[in-house]
This record gives sequence, structure tokens and C-alpha cells, in this order.
Amino acid sequence: MRIPNHIGIIPDGNRRWAESKGFSKEKGYSLGGITPGLLLFKLCQKAGIKEITYYGFTTDNTKRPSIQKEAFVKACIDAVKILSKEDAELLVVGNTESKSFPKDLIPYTTRRVFGKGGIKVNFLVNYGWEWDLYNLKSSSNKTKSIIPTIHSNEISRIDLIIRWGGRRRLSGFLPVQSVYSDFYIVNDFWPDFKPEHFYDALNWYNDQDITLGG
Repeated sequence: MRIPNHIGIIPDGNRRWAESKGFSKEKGYSLGGITPGLLLFKLCQKAGIKEITYYGFTTDNTKRPSIQKEAFVKACIDAVKILSKEDAELLVVGNTESKSFPKDLIPYTTRRVFGKGGIKVNFLVNYGWEWDLYNLKSSSNKTKSIIPTIHSNEISRIDLIIRWGGRRRLSGFLPVQSVYSDFYIVNDFWPDFKPEHFYDALNWYNDQDITLGG
């Protein structure tokens, strides 16, 4: 089986899941947001995936009610700290100049190796595609000797993106790295994660004709 080097994860459906269970929307992050991410990390390790990127929350997400914002910010902090106890190389990418970026994650904005290292794990926290590409937009104001770079330049090209929750859109997820990504949709909500979702995605990817435009 052909295994993707880098998988992007869009964990959607937390609020819809919470409402379907009779909970308030913010409970979708505290009750069902973290455990699936750890389980998926373990599966990626076992499968030999070299890099995984989780979509934490976007700058647009911070417009939601404060109780929801507090819940998904805490979920991101907890997820990063949990994975810092695993064999991983962690990096958090997002707009650190914004008040919405959690200070607890500042130490992770430079890639750090935990345990034996190995798999690279990226978290997009307070991430916005316009923020990511800003240096390219403003490059005309710079001298020719300065090469503009995107903020997420340490993240490699993504082979496969898996989105939970049934939505068929990228929602601004790493537009440069996803330029040739295959896109797999899981209709179940993220808190209802099952290992079968991951293996079905790998089997589907194995059947794709990967040409990268060639």
C-alpha cells in the first residue's frame, strides 16, 4: 500500500455532535475534541506517516461566542500538551501577535522534539490563510534580495487531507501545502472518530492516481 508522507486533519462537527447529544455547543470540544486526536496520532505512528497537521482553530473561529472560543482554545492547549508526552516533533503555527493566540503555546511555535521524536506534528492555532500568505502579498514593497516566505514554511506539502463532519471545503486550510492534496470526506462527526475512518481513507488514497500534474 502507498502510504502518504503527510496527512492534514480537519476535525469538524464538534458543535453539531454536542447538539445531537443534548449538550451545549461548547461541550463538543471538551467532551469529544481531544481523545480522537490522540487515537489518530497513534494510528499514524503505527502506519509510518511522517507528518500530520491538525487544524486547531482559525482567526475566523474566534468570532464565535466567548464560551465556545474558550472551549476550543483550551482543547488545543490540552491536545498539544498531551502530545508533548509522546514521541513527536511538535510545531504550532498561528498568528502569535493576536490576543486570541494562547500564551501557553508560545514555546511550541519553534519545533520541539519530545521523547524519541520521529513523526512531525503540526497544530494550526489562531491560523488564517491571509495571515499565512501576507509576506507574499507585501513582497512588492521589499527589495529583490529579500525572498518572501509564508508563515507556515516549515510545514511540508500535504498528500492527503481528511475532513470529518461531511463538509466538502478546505476552510482556508494551508492553501500552499494543499495545492496537490487528495481530499477525503468522513461524514461522521469528529467526536465519533473510529479507526476505520483512518484506514478507509488510506485505502481510498491508495487507489488514487497521483500525478502531481505530470
